[in-house]
This record gives sequence, structure tokens and C-alpha cells, in this order.
Amino acid sequence: MSTVGELACSYAVMILEDEGISITSDKIATLVKAAGVEIESYWPMLFANMAEKRNVTDLIMNVGAGGGGAAPAAEEKKQEEVAEESDGDLGFGLFD
Repeated sequence: MSTVGELACSYAVMILEDEGISITSDKIATLVKAAGVEIESYWPMLFANMAEKRNVTDLIMNVGAGGGGAAPAAEEKKQEEVAEESDGDLGFGLFD
């Protein structure tokens, strides 16, 4: 679940990126303050550090590009079937 601080900083980063302005914690904090949103002081720094290490445009363009969602479910079902088959008699009882 997102907090107001995360959401406000996300929008600020997207605005700065869209305008071609360098993304710094001061600029993020200024935009958030101008929007009238009160946030914890660490959020702008975290988002500025993220933007420094990652290409924000690539992050935005690849939001839904995870793919392969059905494969793990099928694999999990196979593992359950194997576990059910191996519950046979092991040669000893629980209260022996």
C-alpha cells in the first residue's frame, strides 16, 4: 500500500522528468510543498536517490511489462501433486 508521501514524491519525480529538469530532493520537496501535501522529510531524498540510479522514463514505460504470470501457478500445482504422492507409508507410525 502506498503512503501519501510516496505518491506525492512519485508524481513530483514524473513532473520533473517530463519537464526535463534534473531530479533532486530539493526540487521534489518544493513541488510537494507547492501541492500542499505534508510528507516525511526523508521521502524526497529516497526518490532523488532512486532517480539518480535509474532511468525514470524507462521505469514509467515498463510498469506493466512483467509477463509470465501463469507459469509459477502451474509449477506450484505440480509441487503440490508431488507432495501428495509422497505421503505414503514410511515404515513407522507417529506413536511408535
